[in-house]
Amino acid sequence: MSDAAITDLLRVCAPRVLAALVRRYGHFDTAEDAVQEALLTAATRWSISGIPENPQAWLITVASRRLTDLLRAEQARRAREERVARWALPQDWLTPAADRTPADSDDTLILLFLCCHPALTPSSRVALTLRAVGGLTTAEIARTFLVPEATMTRRISRAKQTVRDSADGFAVPPAADRDARWAAVLHVLYLIFTEGYAATSGPDLHRVEFSAEAIRLTRLVHRLLPGDDEVTGLLALMLLTDARRPARTGRGGELIAMEDQDRALWDAAAIAEGIALITAALPRGVPGQYQLQAAIAAVHDEAPTYADTDWAQIMLLYERLLGLVDNPVIVLNHAVAVAMVRGPHEGLTRVDQLAHDPRLAEDHRLSAVRAHLLERIGDSAAAHAAYLCAADLTTSLPQRRYLVTRAARILGPVGP
Repeated sequence: MSDAAITDLLRVCAPRVLAALVRRYGHFDTAEDAVQEALLTAATRWSISGIPENPQAWLITVASRRLTDLLRAEQARRAREERVARWALPQDWLTPAADRTPADSDDTLILLFLCCHPALTPSSRVALTLRAVGGLTTAEIARTFLVPEATMTRRISRAKQTVRDSADGFAVPPAADRDARWAAVLHVLYLIFTEGYAATSGPDLHRVEFSAEAIRLTRLVHRLLPGDDEVTGLLALMLLTDARRPARTGRGGELIAMEDQDRALWDAAAIAEGIALITAALPRGVPGQYQLQAAIAAVHDEAPTYADTDWAQIMLLYERLLGLVDNPVIVLNHAVAVAMVRGPHEGLTRVDQLAHDPRLAEDHRLSAVRAHLLERIGDSAAAHAAYLCAADLTTSLPQRRYLVTRAARILGPVGP
């Protein structure tokens, strides 16, 4: 097996191995160190001797031995083992016992719950989970949160310290805290999917392993809570969005904008499933943010052509969404919809109002949208400059190539 294949396998196994160790020993930080050492050992040995018959069990064994050594060194092994009994999920915590299946004990999902520690702030829970379960780097997580990398490094370090100093560790939350834990889990799954669908850095537009894992876990959550409309909305959103992935890149990996995509390449089965899910969820109550985002995705997917898109409906859905969340990217997307309905000048006015929002100071999307609207009103010089500004800000190579190409089409390439 190639080194790339081994790397992919280790990425899949890592969160499950970490979950197994944390459940057994109850010490997240030390377990994470042990797993990292086991992964390094595997990467070296497997390329020479081949992959073992059960790679996950091999990793758990190696990591457990290393963790035992670390715990003995800290003179804490016995205290940690006494907490093992606290890790089993109560039979009635997620769903009635009669409805449970062996898959419900999926280690990765349990690790998601454990990372949403009550001693942590919501943002720290998400960051720690993205690091442990999603495998994102600190830089990628910082981009997701629209904060500097140094800020995110400190946040993750403080989160680990808080968990380490906590009296109750990663105990299963009481029933009264269940809703808060579920909200944090859904947020994490959403961010993992987003990083998979539109990677913030690197040579590829997609990180399919992340989006696929997010969909898998969300399906599991939906099976556990079929009556939760926000869970349904999140699953629908992922399916409706991921359905467009096959058409988002060309043969060379270049980004293809939605208006230029071959809609015949969209995954019709995923679209049908997503539309069925959101159609069933919306009438049952006041829709939450994931249901509204899924409804927006459904409007895009149902349009036979880009010109047939119901932008007026999308604009209204974004306005409802803005009443629920304070997110500058949602404001930016709403400005795009306004531009499509009321014209680029009004959209540009709204975009310019976002220029002073510090959360978008280093985000390429603001300049990219501004460039597109400037191009539509005929201000070629300003559009050219805005496209190049956006290209300088993005750390995604496909995004950068796309933006530079758009700039070149306006005034020609820069330099010799």
